[in-house]
Amino acid sequence: MVTSEYDTIIETKAISKTYSENGVPVHALTHVDLTIRRGEFTAIVGPSGSGKTTLLNVISGLDTPTSGEVWLSGELLSAMSGRRLSDFRRDHIGFIFQAYNLIPVLSVEENIDYIMLLQGVPKTERHRRVADILKQVGLAGYENRRPPKLSGGQQQRVAVARAMVSKPSLILADEPTANLDSKTGAGLLDMMRELNRQTGMTFIFSTHDELVIRKARRLVTLQDGTIVHDEARS
Repeated sequence: MVTSEYDTIIETKAISKTYSENGVPVHALTHVDLTIRRGEFTAIVGPSGSGKTTLLNVISGLDTPTSGEVWLSGELLSAMSGRRLSDFRRDHIGFIFQAYNLIPVLSVEENIDYIMLLQGVPKTERHRRVADILKQVGLAGYENRRPPKLSGGQQQRVAVARAMVSKPSLILADEPTANLDSKTGAGLLDMMRELNRQTGMTFIFSTHDELVIRKARRLVTLQDGTIVHDEARS
């Protein structure tokens, strides 16, 4: 796949990640080269232990590679540390987790609002963005509900809204449909594909779910920490 510097949002250069487990080295990633273009809707797939979640963690700066480089939006992640890395991740990446990770004592609006609050976005602008994103994810009128009063599918929609509302360059989703039934998962994926089409945000999924795999526009297959197949689809 040929990309220009302008098109590229993620580039990994020969990244490897080795852990020690009871004194035995475990090679989670081995010399992974991956380029992701802006606006892609990509699924990273492979069996358990293939390195999918490790790759997402390294791409996001939540984990550091043992060797190699990760570039996000033209910035070298290893050149950052501490507060600068944390702020860069906050401003450039939205996260969607398998377990939703909503704050149960906060309302839907407060959960979505939180990242923008940290970014210093004015209150009126935060309120407007929350109202707009809730319309997009089909939850207008749910602003004052708390997560325990929502279904699993509704909670994951709130998580999607929270990830997208600050307008990051990249959305990383780790098994986002794992706790949902097939109908709810399909609806959520259709919604994310439409948001991807409308906004041009880049989505990268780590998944075992055949539903996600069918709807992805690009499949990157990992096996034993190495990319063994990379397929672009319409």
